[in-house]
Amino acid sequence: MREDQQRPVHLHNHQRNKLFITTKLFTYTTVLPTQLDNFRVAPHCSNSPLPPHLVFPTILQRVFKGSSPYTDFPPPHLRSILKPKRIRGWGSNGDVFEHLIKRVKPKLIVEVGTFLGASALHMVNVTRKLGLQTQILCLDDFRGWPGFRDRFKYINDINGDVMLLQQFMQNVVYFNATGSVLPVPFSTRSGLEKLCEWGIMADLLEIDAGHDFISAWGDINGAYRILKPGGVIFGHDYFTAADNHGVRRAVNLFAQMNHLNIRTDGQHWVIDTALVRNF
Repeated sequence: MREDQQRPVHLHNHQRNKLFITTKLFTYTTVLPTQLDNFRVAPHCSNSPLPPHLVFPTILQRVFKGSSPYTDFPPPHLRSILKPKRIRGWGSNGDVFEHLIKRVKPKLIVEVGTFLGASALHMVNVTRKLGLQTQILCLDDFRGWPGFRDRFKYINDINGDVMLLQQFMQNVVYFNATGSVLPVPFSTRSGLEKLCEWGIMADLLEIDAGHDFISAWGDINGAYRILKPGGVIFGHDYFTAADNHGVRRAVNLFAQMNHLNIRTDGQHWVIDTALVRNF
């Protein structure tokens, strides 16, 4: 029997109800090609990179309403809470920092994931030794992670507000680096989006925030958008086992998709965008 000769199907009321419900469950909305733009994620990056000498004034204006966060810091109510200095990091003094700073001679470094500023302050010392006028932006939400205060009991909190940002700033003040280092106290994702929107481009980028694949993947891709052509992006934890070597998997996939080479320097991975993989 052909399809057009099939007998009509007679349904009882309870069968019609079931058919109606099933049909409703699988109703699809047709999206026209012109409507797909509603679902695209646009980078909103500036087409005009900001000159290096305007980076700090721009951050001060857009993030701190035009005044330095270090002015009259620390305020009286924090002086008994903060340590004069408390530097803590992981792999923060590796040779990779001096190797890359000598190679790139950066005017601007952006560090994604800062904690208490150990690696940023080490880079300040390296740039001073090399006679470079380098500015460093430290992007971090300065909230730590769930349970981190079990390990870092010396970091106080006030009404649930952990004093990571304030201790970071105190460390910067202690090392007389307030003219070289500025915090950008936001999540890595939102912070990188805004830096891109403002036209802030880095010569050297360090990634040392989340250690799982999703976090590392987002940070690397977001940071890459604000890396100057020919710049260097690098990061810690390439050999860390967390999340089934989540950082390594993210780095490897990123390099493969962008036809870039990876090398390691101590515990760090390094991607020099001036070196394109040959196929």
